[in-house]
Amino acid sequence: MEPNALPQPAHCLVVDVRSPGEFAAGHVDGAINLPLDRLGTDCAQALPDKSTPLVLCCLSGARSGMAAQWLRQQGYAQVLNGGSVGSVSLQLQRPIRRG
Repeated sequence: MEPNALPQPAHCLVVDVRSPGEFAAGHVDGAINLPLDRLGTDCAQALPDKSTPLVLCCLSGARSGMAAQWLRQQGYAQVLNGGSVGSVSLQLQRPIRRG
C-alpha cells in the first residue's frame, strides 16, 4: 500500500502498537491496542484474518514501522504504517478517544 493511500475508513482496522497507558491517554476511534512487545504472542488472536487492511500507528511511526514489517513477514497482505496517532486520525477522519 502506498504511504498516502490509506484505505477507506470503514474498510480498515487501526492497530495502535503503543503501551496500554499510552493507548488510554488517547487513541484513534475504533482502534485496537496491540502493544509492540505483545505482537508475537497476541497477533493470531487479535488479527485472525490476514487479508484485513491494517493501518498501524504509534507515537511517531517508529514502533508501528517495526510492527508493520513483522506483520508482512507473517503473511499479512495489507499493512500500512500510518505513523502517528494524530496523523492517522486526520487521514481517516476519525476522532481521538480517551480511556
